[in-house]
Amino acid sequence: MTPWGEMMQAAARMGVGPEGFWRLSLKEWRMLTAGSVQAAPLGRSELDRMREMWPDG
Repeated sequence: MTPWGEMMQAAARMGVGPEGFWRLSLKEWRMLTAGSVQAAPLGRSELDRMREMWPDG
């Protein structure tokens, strides 16, 4: 199978149809296929800022 065929099958598994597949930019394709990205843990200053914005009643 050609790389295009494999890529289209991967897109179909993600729910992206042929028309949507061909509209994707390379950057969008890489984001879709990169896998899950873990967010960095919050730092103390970010936690304090969230506490100020949404204080517990």
